[in-house]
Amino acid sequence: MNHGFTRRDWMRALGGSGLGAGLGILTTPQDVRADAMGNGPAAKIVDGKVIQPQRELAVLHRAQVLVVGGGPAGVSAAVAAARCGVKVALVERYGHFGGLWTGGLVLLVIGHLADGKTQVSQGIGEEMMKRLEKLDRGICDRGPGKNPTVDAEALKYVMVEMVTEAGIDVFLHCWGVDAIMDGNIVKGAVFESKSGRQAILADVVVDATGDGDVCGAAGAEHEQRVYHIGLPCRIGNLDRVDRSKAPKKPPQGLGHHTPIEGVNWVNMHGPDANGLDVKDLSRLELAHRKQIWKQVQKIRQTPGYEQVYLMETAPQLGVRITRVLKGVGSITHTDHKVGKTFPDVVAVGGVTSGDGARLGCNGPWQVPYGALLPRNVENLLAGGRCISFDRKMTDVVRLIPNCFTTGHAAGVAAAVSAKDRCRPRDVEIAKVQRVLREQGAYLG
Repeated sequence: MNHGFTRRDWMRALGGSGLGAGLGILTTPQDVRADAMGNGPAAKIVDGKVIQPQRELAVLHRAQVLVVGGGPAGVSAAVAAARCGVKVALVERYGHFGGLWTGGLVLLVIGHLADGKTQVSQGIGEEMMKRLEKLDRGICDRGPGKNPTVDAEALKYVMVEMVTEAGIDVFLHCWGVDAIMDGNIVKGAVFESKSGRQAILADVVVDATGDGDVCGAAGAEHEQRVYHIGLPCRIGNLDRVDRSKAPKKPPQGLGHHTPIEGVNWVNMHGPDANGLDVKDLSRLELAHRKQIWKQVQKIRQTPGYEQVYLMETAPQLGVRITRVLKGVGSITHTDHKVGKTFPDVVAVGGVTSGDGARLGCNGPWQVPYGALLPRNVENLLAGGRCISFDRKMTDVVRLIPNCFTTGHAAGVAAAVSAKDRCRPRDVEIAKVQRVLREQGAYLG
């Protein structure tokens, strides 16, 4: 007897979700796929140097708005833009949505509150929270003034629901490697995948990669920063700890509880390193996995904790900051401290109590539209942790709820730009603000 999904079951599921009908993941004609998979000239050694010959790239897709990166900012941007009635493509390098929130196991939602009580993260991100509430063990600690914790798998499912419901064209397992430029105008992006190197053309591109990959490739002015890189994990069987044997003081490294009983997630700050250096990333990946395994074995040696085990390590490193845009406007600690407001506000951010104490301010901070706009490149917007902000605001701007809100703003602005056939820097700010409010965003 077969108690799993049959092939027919899977086909029905694909059809029901819209994926099989082309609403989600698209296929390409055989001739295009063949051209993209290696019929072009290969790299060669010339005078001791590796030379990549010029070649024509197959156009995989065309969209009005292309969002690169499927984390909290990217999904928010894509859903927001699609709800404005434009044709949206969303590209993600992994096989799931959520970025570090899901794949990085950064499951705690913090930074959505200002003054410890006012929830400033609304709109698309808040909708995700409400959908998780309807799922068994999808979220815990949800309520006024609280910092919720999500289940990564439930959240991945919720994001798939929202993306497919919005009719977004999705391309997973695609890594953005270059921008397509006409002078200083971005016309799309180039991607590497198992189908080879292909292009997606678009009227407006939103960089939600976290690392500012499209901004960097397009020549947008930016700053590269070095910061902590860790590797979160989940440990299980904490509900089976024998309290009669356990010491009064629990062992270190137990982490924070999750919606699943007996399962905790454990954060890791890690050392400062270059998140754009593959050697650094490889070195840290190896070192962190060894450290995590040894830490869990140490926990297991504590009386009463013998059944605790390592469930999983995150499939992606916790890179916090790399490229940061130098925008037309910016988010600064000085503005935050004095509570400055902006006529072009498109999002409002919050802080944690610890960050608020360190920064000397627990209040809300406004995001001017200019913080999403490159100074010297057209038809490109940023959302998430690669927008423009000063160093003192690093631990605040990069938080997940603040990625929701800036991604949401970038998606709406991109859609307005595409529909009105104007550059993103020329959009009518009042129209962007009106649409954001209609979609539930909080602008103060």
